[in-house]
Parts: sequence; structure tokens; C-alpha cells
Amino acid sequence: MPHATQHADVATVATAELDTALRGGPFHVALRAAIAARGLPLQRVQHHLSRYGVKVGVTSLSYWQQGARRPQRPESLRAVRALEEILQLPEESLIRLLAETDERSAEQRPASRTYRSLVAASGVLERLLAELDSPLDSGLHALGHHERVRIGARRELLGRESHHIVRAHRDGVDRFMAVHHGDPGCAPERMSVHALENCRMGRVRLHHDTGVLVAELLFDTRLRAGDTFLFRYAVEDGTAGVSREYVRGFGAAGGQYALQVGFDQRALPVRCHRFTQHSAAAPRSGRQELALSGRHHSVHLVEPRVRSGIVGIGWDWE
Repeated sequence: MPHATQHADVATVATAELDTALRGGPFHVALRAAIAARGLPLQRVQHHLSRYGVKVGVTSLSYWQQGARRPQRPESLRAVRALEEILQLPEESLIRLLAETDERSAEQRPASRTYRSLVAASGVLERLLAELDSPLDSGLHALGHHERVRIGARRELLGRESHHIVRAHRDGVDRFMAVHHGDPGCAPERMSVHALENCRMGRVRLHHDTGVLVAELLFDTRLRAGDTFLFRYAVEDGTAGVSREYVRGFGAAGGQYALQVGFDQRALPVRCHRFTQHSAAAPRSGRQELALSGRHHSVHLVEPRVRSGIVGIGWDWE
């Protein structure tokens, strides 16, 4: 009888710790408490995740509950949502904690897009792609991507143009999902997407609160594995306030990426710089000052071969 009472006391304590962690976080403490409260070894958690069609290593799960790493990629965020069901937690409880950042993290990321907004946008993007019946693996490998961004006289993100060079790694690929994440306060319902070369417009989905817009670009051919393809499209934005940076995230390694940001001569920044991040939760690094070109008022960066993570250009106004 004392043995049963002891087990009951341990379970009560574990449940109380879990309730406290779910209310106040942080994410890794809540995850560790939830796993402990359910009495599941990490191997069993991994097995349950695989039944949801999500692949996460035991090492990654261990890092997550230690706080050594945070889930970032769409696959990892799907795992977090599955964990809420597996561990019998309230819906969005772990996602909410994951999206919350402390003051120190905010100081390390002085960008207009917070970690919370990036996590929210990632979840929204996943849902919008599902509505368009698009797998996360597009079937295309990026060989080259040249992006031209225009900043207007009101210091706003006017729009951008993207030129892609891709290679299919499976048969039957006939489309590309163009994703635009506007600045805070933007109105995606007032944006427009234009197919410029070797593609035509398909369906469009958007989400107002996060500023995410997804446009389906249809090719006039079905690519076979190994085929290369070139296409261009543009997004007209101009719906938000003052813009301070442009970032591009890469989920996997790829080919060359070039980003050019041009400014209206009536509104020129006082300083520009490039930066990199290993993930949305990581501090920024690789800062390098960029000089505006004299005639065209633009700055650029070139990544000969992109790696997983984020690259971008930021600027300061007077």
C-alpha cells in the first residue's frame, strides 16, 4: 500500500510540474515535464511520431527538451503539433510556448520580424500549401535564384522580382509555389502576383494576420527528373509601413542566391548591411556593411552556394 501511495504522489507532483510549465514555459521545460508526466522514454515518443508520419531523431528530441535546440523547420513544427496529441496536451500549448521569446532573445534579433511571427508564418504556410495540395518537397532543386527588391519613396516594400533556375529531381513536376511574406502590417489581399516568363498564374491563397501569400505558378510542360527550367515572377506589395530589412530562408542547401535591394532616390537609407542566421531562433552573425551604388541606389549580396538558414539585408533610416 505505501508503494502505491508513493507512485500516486510522484504522479501528482509530475502533473503539477507540467501544469506550471504549460502556463509559464519555457518550451523545453514544458516538453520535458510532459514527457516525464506520461512516463514515455524518448524512443517511444519517436515511435509515436513516426505513426503520425513525422520523422524526428531521438537526439533532436533530447536537444529540444534540454533547450539546446528549438524546433524550426516545417517538419519540426509538425512534430510539435503531433507531440501535443501524443502527450495529451491542450491544442497549441507547446506551439504557443515555442513562439514566445524572452527579452534577451529579442535583443539578439533586432529585426522587424520576430521569432514568434516566423513560427506563426511557418504554420500558416504549411496550411496554405495543404489547401493547394502541394507537398513540402516541390520536386525542384534550386540551381540559381536572383531576387530584386524595390523600396519606395515612403520607405515601404514596393515589390520584388524573382528569377529561378531549377532542376527537377522527380518526374511530372509542372508547377512552383511562390511564397511572399510581407512586412508587419501588410495587407496580402491587396497584393498582386504576376507570371513574367515561362509560367502562368494558378491559384492564390493568403493569410491576413501573418502577411503570408502563396501563388501557384503553372509551367506549360511536365518536367522529367534531371530537366532544368527557368522562370520569372513578380510580387507587387506596397501595403505595409516602413521596411527595414529583407530576409530569405532556405530549408536545404542549394545553388547560387543573389539578392539586390534598390531604393527610391527620394528615400535613401543611411547604412546598409548583410547578415546571416542559422535559424530564426539563432542570433545574427556575419554582419558586413554594404555601400549603396551611386547611380542606381542599390546594394546586393551573393551566396555562391546557399546553406540551410537565413540570409538577408538590413538598413537604417535617419
